[in-house]
Amino acid sequence: MPPVPLRFPVMSLLQSALASVTPLAAFLLSQPVQAAAPRIALETYATGLSQPLSLSPLPTGGSLIVDQVGVLFLRPPSGGLQPVLSLSNRLSEVYYGRFDERGLIGLALHPQFASNRRLFLSYTAPRRPSAPAQWDCTLRVSEFVIDPTFSRIDPNSEIVRLEIDHPYNNHIGGRIAFGPDGMLYIGTGDGGNQFDEGRRPDSGNGQSLETLLAKILRIDINTPSGHGIPKDNPFLQTPGALPEIWAYGLRNPWSVAFDRGGNHELYVADVGQNLFEEVNIIRPGGNYGWKLREGLHGFDPKAASKIPEVTPTRGARGETLIDPIFQYGHPRPGSQRDPIPALGISITGGYVYRGSAIPSLKGQYVFGDWSKNFGLPQGVLAVATPPASGSTAWSVTPLEIAAPARWAQFVCAFAEDAEGEIYVLTNTSNALTPGNGKVWRIVPAQP
Repeated sequence: MPPVPLRFPVMSLLQSALASVTPLAAFLLSQPVQAAAPRIALETYATGLSQPLSLSPLPTGGSLIVDQVGVLFLRPPSGGLQPVLSLSNRLSEVYYGRFDERGLIGLALHPQFASNRRLFLSYTAPRRPSAPAQWDCTLRVSEFVIDPTFSRIDPNSEIVRLEIDHPYNNHIGGRIAFGPDGMLYIGTGDGGNQFDEGRRPDSGNGQSLETLLAKILRIDINTPSGHGIPKDNPFLQTPGALPEIWAYGLRNPWSVAFDRGGNHELYVADVGQNLFEEVNIIRPGGNYGWKLREGLHGFDPKAASKIPEVTPTRGARGETLIDPIFQYGHPRPGSQRDPIPALGISITGGYVYRGSAIPSLKGQYVFGDWSKNFGLPQGVLAVATPPASGSTAWSVTPLEIAAPARWAQFVCAFAEDAEGEIYVLTNTSNALTPGNGKVWRIVPAQP
């Protein structure tokens, strides 16, 4: 599920913080809300999972689905689920029946998957002996080869491509995607706990180019083992910087998704701390602000539930901090009257819609939030519309779910099929419990 920061309760604190913002400042910080949104329906695609986190369509129809507890499933075109690979015995400790961010997380099929059958998985393995003794786990990105029937993977076919040690059991990241350039992109969290502590004595992992945490990484996997460094990675010649880094200053990138149309931009949804959730379009070498900023605002770890008076605009290297394309706040008493829209407490991210089933959503970013409440399944689906000519602000509004009635889920992830239609991966509880996980397909609502 999208990682939920240690940040409850924050409602009254944020309300008092916003009260100190001048009307002009509040207007400048606001995100306009779209007047109306299309109605959609959700059609059941797969059931019987614990917590689905990734889905990739297969060239023969059907799909592969990642279940966080360590199993990769085949969902044939006829329906049902068949286990393809189990990595349960290779995972770090996972809290079954409880909230946990560790486990099997990401799935990405090689761009030539139909012919070479290469696929990549990300998961948390036990802490490597080379990591400090008090650290928690190691994020591993590995390659496997599936058989010609797409129904079985030999676990001994694993080739480890990248490993990153994590100091805590949260803010893992681990989302992976191939770009249109054929390179593998990896989102990593800031190391965990809260406030980008990450067991570093300095200013944190987000602003450091000496760690792979709190980054978007870009690697070449067309090597016999390990990984290569693309020659155009932005920090290849920067002294002290790790060459895998593509962008930095991210807290916990939970969605890493390329737009299959338009300019094929990389959209990353970054989970916030106490006040704001955000979505970024990633540029090579870009600094997205964490922990100098949260969303469009400054961030003070000593007063994390207050908006500082000053918003930094540059990083330590003098680089301009890149704004998110939009942000939203957390639900709290009176939030619907605030100039900053409130949707949920932990952004899940999504995709720019390029399907054909719902023409009114074309070119818009369809996304969701895990829930409005940590303990209740109140997940939100929403749409963000690119700015019109002469404007810089994206409009954001919840989607109306016409069916099923009284839909109540935690929104864990999104997926996209070969036709550009979008799927929502959910859980009915905030714990890893067998049978609670579902996959839904977004379809048009009936008149």
